[in-house]
Amino acid sequence: MNAQHGALSRGVFAVSVLVSLAVLFAPPSDVPSSPSGVDKLVHLGLFLLLALTGRWAGAGRTVLAVVLVGYAAVSEVVQGLDVVGRDASVADWAADVVGVAAGLLLWALTTRPRRPTAL
Repeated sequence: MNAQHGALSRGVFAVSVLVSLAVLFAPPSDVPSSPSGVDKLVHLGLFLLLALTGRWAGAGRTVLAVVLVGYAAVSEVVQGLDVVGRDASVADWAADVVGVAAGLLLWALTTRPRRPTAL
């Protein structure tokens, strides 16, 4: 992580990671029922948030992408274990990957240096 990024950005990223742990590894009884497809939006949004806050905290784009995609895969494998008691899903992992890509793209688009406009 880059030293130029402050404690606030690192703290927000840490909180995002903690939220992801709570969402991804909550027992089935703590997961609210929702209409079909909403869980994919939750996965996408969660990993978009992780990508955005990770970049803000100073994590490099490539390293962050690899770590988050790996985290998404591991989370699905763990969800499929009897310990957690939830279902593993390739579709959830795909939504996670789309969220990572969307977050990294959004970061790149919003932090791109602006060209001065001629008067």
